[in-house]
Amino acid sequence: MRKKDNFSKIQLSDSQREKLNDEIKAFYIDVRGEEAGMIERMQLIELFEEKMAPIVYNKALDDAKIWFTRMSENLECDFYALYKNET
Repeated sequence: MRKKDNFSKIQLSDSQREKLNDEIKAFYIDVRGEEAGMIERMQLIELFEEKMAPIVYNKALDDAKIWFTRMSENLECDFYALYKNET
C-alpha cells in the first residue's frame, strides 16, 4: 500500500551536482574513451534526479523498514529475556 507522493521532486545540492558532473565526466573518459559535453552531463544529472533518484530513495526506505522490523523483533526477544524465574 503506497500513499500518494506528497513530497517534492528530489533535488541535489550544487555541490552534489558538481560531484556527479565530475563523476560522469571521468566515467566517459575512463570507460568510453570519449569526453561528454557539459550539456550532456547536465541532462544525465537531470535524468537521475527525475527518474533514478526516486527509485534509489524508495529502496533506501524499504531497507530501513526491514532493518527497523528486525530491530523491533530483537527488542521483543530482549524484553522477555529480562523476565525472572518465578519459583
